[in-house]
Amino acid sequence: MILIIDDDSAVRSSLSFMLKRAGYVAQTVPGPREAMDVVRAEAPSLILMDMNFTLSTTGEEGLTLLKQVKVFRPDVPVILMTAWGSIQLAVQGMQAGAFDFITKPWNNAALLQRIETALELTAAPKDAQEEQSETLNRSHIIGKSQGLMEVLNTVARIARTNASVLITGESGTGKELIAEAIHINSQRVKQPFVKVNLGGISQSLFESEMFGHKKGAFTDATTDRVGRFELANKGTIFLDEIGDLDPSCQVKLLRVLQDQTFEVLGDSRPRKTDIRVVSATNADLRKMVSERTFREDLFYRINLITVKLPSLRERREDIPLLVRHFADRQAEVNGLPRTEFSADALNFLSRLPYPGNIRELKNLVERTILVSGKSTLDATDFDAQYLRHDDPVKASDSSSLAGMTLDEIERQTILQALDRHKGNLSQVAMTLGISRAALYRRLEKFNITVSDK
Repeated sequence: MILIIDDDSAVRSSLSFMLKRAGYVAQTVPGPREAMDVVRAEAPSLILMDMNFTLSTTGEEGLTLLKQVKVFRPDVPVILMTAWGSIQLAVQGMQAGAFDFITKPWNNAALLQRIETALELTAAPKDAQEEQSETLNRSHIIGKSQGLMEVLNTVARIARTNASVLITGESGTGKELIAEAIHINSQRVKQPFVKVNLGGISQSLFESEMFGHKKGAFTDATTDRVGRFELANKGTIFLDEIGDLDPSCQVKLLRVLQDQTFEVLGDSRPRKTDIRVVSATNADLRKMVSERTFREDLFYRINLITVKLPSLRERREDIPLLVRHFADRQAEVNGLPRTEFSADALNFLSRLPYPGNIRELKNLVERTILVSGKSTLDATDFDAQYLRHDDPVKASDSSSLAGMTLDEIERQTILQALDRHKGNLSQVAMTLGISRAALYRRLEKFNITVSDK
């Protein structure tokens, strides 16, 4: 049974009709007192709750009711309903334990999708989750460490739902691979998987890139352009580096994710989109929210489920497996014979600090194979390449990392690369394994100028 709590009889009737047509059993009540009578008597499968009752618009009644419901039924998911202008109330509700929120007027398809997601995520039995993880299509995700297996178990549990997912972790930990795993194990696997690097899209091009434009919409619009949300319709959109999104673009993105509708530039007719949203960032979004550089309502919209990837330093037992995988791929791509590794080579590789994580390990293995030309590699082969190449952190410097924060290590790494390349940003970006745009953002983040070496 789904419980609807709203003082507007028209809203109650509309929601009840929609839910019954979708095959759910619905019960409606007009206010907090009647709602608590129901909640005390039985546990609904889900609650749709308005934030305002009587003539009040402060949301206090809704927040109080939510807290009371959570005392009696802590495991029942609650989806809040509020007006777009009062969306901050929904954010307060999420902080108080609500599962999700929608704005009025709502999109029926989007609301039903969120209801389905809430029911799936809160009702999946544990044995079913374990069975799913055993049949998970891991694609190119290599490893068996506890940290990685916990991530894959989460992926197995949530992949077949439509829940929005936020993937966090350091650069080079494989966030895009996890996003792809979520897609290929979902019910949308035969539909598009569209990747968008938000860090590489300027504020002026955001709407054109994401929503598309009609010919003549602006000076350089010589042809129609299909936006990323339209390309991803029925499938999954992967929003990488979402922490780099400009604040003015954040509210535009929130509206699309909230209503699943958008407008093409030059065409005022709203278009619907049915998408699964997976986002990724190496930034601390909670800190950004507290600093008011990232919208709190957008934060709650994208992270219904959060997946935190461990760094390579936290899963060192996977390094030999990754080395073998990268070597076999290199042999296959370049038509080379299989490369073997001595025990001391694997021990050496397992001890390195890897500020660049899996991406750094991959580059080191492939470079050493190509440069050495040997059928069996030992520690000296990797040591030579690691120390000779412009890697961010030398093995001899590893002891100096003690006590340093990750940001301090990253800043020092960039300064070292700038010094070695005499300020040539293209070479610095190539050395660090990132794009020039990503390098510019880090220079700004750490207040580094090219002359600051």
